[in-house]
Amino acid sequence: MLRVDAHQHYWQLARGDYFWMTPDMGVIYRDYQPNDLEPHLTRHNIAKTVVVQAADTVAETEYLLELADAHSSIAGVVGWLDMESPKFEADLLRLREHPKFVGIRPMIQDIDDPAWMLSSKVRESFEALVEHDCAFDFLTHPRHLKCTLEVIRNTPGLRCVIDHISKPYIEKGILQPWQDDLAAIAEFSNVYCKFSGLVTEANHNAWTLDDLRPYAEHVVDCFGTERLMFGSDWPVCLLAASYDQVIESAEVLLADYLDVFDDEARAAVFGGNAIHFYQLAVDG
Repeated sequence: MLRVDAHQHYWQLARGDYFWMTPDMGVIYRDYQPNDLEPHLTRHNIAKTVVVQAADTVAETEYLLELADAHSSIAGVVGWLDMESPKFEADLLRLREHPKFVGIRPMIQDIDDPAWMLSSKVRESFEALVEHDCAFDFLTHPRHLKCTLEVIRNTPGLRCVIDHISKPYIEKGILQPWQDDLAAIAEFSNVYCKFSGLVTEANHNAWTLDDLRPYAEHVVDCFGTERLMFGSDWPVCLLAASYDQVIESAEVLLADYLDVFDDEARAAVFGGNAIHFYQLAVDG
């Protein structure tokens, strides 16, 4: 089975639509392109990636699709669309014409009202995603999970994934209500979870595997190795860890906790589940 990094980013600051990014963000405040990531992918035998939007513009999505055309390592692009737009379905169908466009992700974590996703127009857009079999990434904080559960309950067939295990408060060691809310969401078999983003929710300068362990173990209990997919969240992860540290910590946490983390389970988490979920065409 091909190894896949199910969540990483590329950006070019001069494009001008990364409104959340400022010079005080240090190491990530520069351009990151495929040539920067390829040595890491080669070292860890990762053949393909899913590149995920980092700006809430269609222009950035189109830019990522251009990168995907030029770089065979990019198997899929998760882009952005305005779910409140009356043109949402038309825009979705236009982007779906590109073979590497595999899903959308609004930046829910930056929306003050957790109930935004429950509005009538946004719910229509969720229904359009189901109708056209397009994946959806939930980029959330724990405060959004109750509304996320309501969306999932009310939208049968929505192919969706929780990004970064919903960013629990690892640095503070807080488990509830994240723990119970995520478990309720995991009861729905159409929901996957990305084993990603843990290090950046911990203390950037002093995290340990023991800090991450309770959160990692909970998502394994909830989703099993059948619905977890590894993502590096590179280059955002560089705020707290190298690419090597991120993938090695995931391997250790999973192997330590699972009674059996054999080749089949490892292949699922580090590739097969992403290929299945995003319906990636990985030949060539």
